[in-house]
Amino acid sequence: MRVGIVGLGYRLGYLARIFSAARDDFEIVGYVDPAPAGLSYATEHGVSVGKSFDSLEQMIDEGSLDLLMVGSPNHLHLEHIRTGLERGMKIFAEKPVVTTVEDTMALAELIGKYGSDNVMVGLVLRYAPLYVDLRKAQAEGKLGEVVSIEASEHIPPYHGAFFMRDWRRYGKYAGGFMLEKCCHDLDLYNGVMGSRPRLVASFGGRKSFIPENAPATAGVNDMEVYHRKPSGWEGSDKVFDSDGDIIDFQTAIVQYESGAALTFHTNMNVPDDFRRFAVMGAKGMAEGDFIRNYFRVTDSRTSERLTDTTYKTSELSQHYGADEQMAEDILKHCLEGAPLPVSVTDALEAGLLAISMDESMRTRSIIDMTPIWQRFDAALGRAN
Repeated sequence: MRVGIVGLGYRLGYLARIFSAARDDFEIVGYVDPAPAGLSYATEHGVSVGKSFDSLEQMIDEGSLDLLMVGSPNHLHLEHIRTGLERGMKIFAEKPVVTTVEDTMALAELIGKYGSDNVMVGLVLRYAPLYVDLRKAQAEGKLGEVVSIEASEHIPPYHGAFFMRDWRRYGKYAGGFMLEKCCHDLDLYNGVMGSRPRLVASFGGRKSFIPENAPATAGVNDMEVYHRKPSGWEGSDKVFDSDGDIIDFQTAIVQYESGAALTFHTNMNVPDDFRRFAVMGAKGMAEGDFIRNYFRVTDSRTSERLTDTTYKTSELSQHYGADEQMAEDILKHCLEGAPLPVSVTDALEAGLLAISMDESMRTRSIIDMTPIWQRFDAALGRAN
């Protein structure tokens, strides 16, 4: 299986290792990236990434590729995906797929033309054992109709500081923290709800990574934690005085078309971090934490604990055991047509929710997403 990479950053360098381990004949023939931050990681772990090409077009035309992997900065995804689709490629794109409403509609038109099966997305949490078990409990009727969800994604200070220093600190590149980091989570809960978000309100800002909260001495030992995770393209050493427009906390409330509601909270400076949810159904409650590796289901009437599971994950996985499963399933889909648990359309819907959350935060208004869904369906070529 011949593979090309456009945007060989840290994530694609890691995934090159994961995908190579999943299949013996997974061969990366080359990459396009003027400053490949993930190259050293791949080579240090014995993964060959082939030769450097001058352009994406050259790599596709000369590489005889079976799969194109897109890991470029988010704002470049649409251009790279379009180029791949126009040349008949199957594409794996890292999340978020695109960064704006207009790019979402443009990609939806491409999907309508070329088909959704030709674009796969790295929403890796769909493959996590915990989420698989949540959906299984839901399908078995243990929860009943979903009424509300309380959820969060929190990251520790070293990771928050990375966002303050990396290219992701700029909305023009990343599309905002809710989109860049939390689209995973929003996609999960969209899936559980089984209907689209309708009304959105959100509040947030930057209150942790600001100058007055910098360590008093700013010595090497005081600042070490904030530089632990290296930044790549357009990286900076500034943490508490970052020139980016990124937020470091945000809360949102969402009403879905079903009438059910979601509350979601994210924060970039949580030392004892967690990534958890509580799904309240008419018949039962499911709660879990991806970081603390537990899942429980409780019957509403009897308070009986129906499920109580803990998980062990490999040292290789960055996402709670999900990375390896995603690689295996993506490759089976490419080679055998096996189904996937998440589609590019799902990814775009989660992205539109994140974008609407940011619009609400920015404008201090409640966003009605109905017109957005009408545009989206029209772009996909769906009948009203």
